[in-house]
Amino acid sequence: MMPSFKQKTCIWFLILFFAISTLATAQEAHLTNIIVTNTRDDFLIYFTVKGAFRGEIKKAILSGVPTTFSFFVTLNLERRLWPDKEIADLKLTHTIKYDNLKQEFSIHRSWKNGKPDIAKSFEEAQKLMSEINGLKVLPLKQLEKGRRYQLLAKAELSKLTLPLYLHYVLFFMSLWDFETDWYTVDFIY
Repeated sequence: MMPSFKQKTCIWFLILFFAISTLATAQEAHLTNIIVTNTRDDFLIYFTVKGAFRGEIKKAILSGVPTTFSFFVTLNLERRLWPDKEIADLKLTHTIKYDNLKQEFSIHRSWKNGKPDIAKSFEEAQKLMSEINGLKVLPLKQLEKGRRYQLLAKAELSKLTLPLYLHYVLFFMSLWDFETDWYTVDFIY
């Protein structure tokens, strides 16, 4: 017996519903563990990106494709009758490259001077790529005591640039791009 039109419609509706719900519950990249603190001289920030290493990204990295995460940090002085004043605006990058011959990951973090960090395991490389620990945003002397400030932070996977028009052929590579929402921390210094 053949299914009726209503039954076919219901089946397609259920398939579509489960497909959409699966996509909606897929792991989204987001920032966690956002901490603002200071030393005697500097204003510091710490945070971690979770959910950034989806299957496609991991496959690309393990095949040797250099991958870059960009982090954006902005610090604003809140003002009542005027627009907020931007005090700091930082863009940081973490780039990972897998060397298949040496079987090691090289991670270059723009805010850390010197040689790239080397990781032997993907888990160690993933941790280095997704953490900002003790980033000096600015010297404390640039902040005014008793004033309200707002820190904004976000992360994104830099768009992959392929040579020789391959981006037209490999349009599906855009499926592994991610960008987190802006995360805000309000505080009084």
